[in-house]
Amino acid sequence: MNGIHNPATVTSAPDCRNFSDALERLFAFAVTVGDYMQAGLVARGLTRARATVVWQLHRHGPTTQRQLARTIGVTARNVTALVDGLEESGFVLRRPHPSDRRAILVQLTDTGRAVTEQLGADYAADSAQLFADLPPGGVQQFLAMLDTLMSRLTTVGQDRTVP
Repeated sequence: MNGIHNPATVTSAPDCRNFSDALERLFAFAVTVGDYMQAGLVARGLTRARATVVWQLHRHGPTTQRQLARTIGVTARNVTALVDGLEESGFVLRRPHPSDRRAILVQLTDTGRAVTEQLGADYAADSAQLFADLPPGGVQQFLAMLDTLMSRLTTVGQDRTVP
């Protein structure tokens, strides 16, 4: 576990008979994916939390802050801070709800829409670059393996929670 979560220290050919090496490679992969995501967001002036709000608005259209908080699993105070920051940076705006005068809708601005469209285009191009030349059935095998590992990691994590 010398290289824990550090992709630079993982050898190019781990001994996969050693399950610890396989887990180390998986952790290194997670770090690399996180770094990839972070770089794309930072280049566009977003944090992961703010990007989550922007994506929800992109997918579902204008919504209330209360619904945003429920959807992304944060407190009302937290979503208010996120929306404040996004509004200050020009990604979203608030407007009165058309049928509930107590509620405020949050919606993407033209800048917010342009950023989400570019992120979507980059996502499609990057996924094609990563997976296009895999052998037939390779993507399905990869997804099946990931599903299995994520399920097992969830179980392991639940087994370790303190009551």
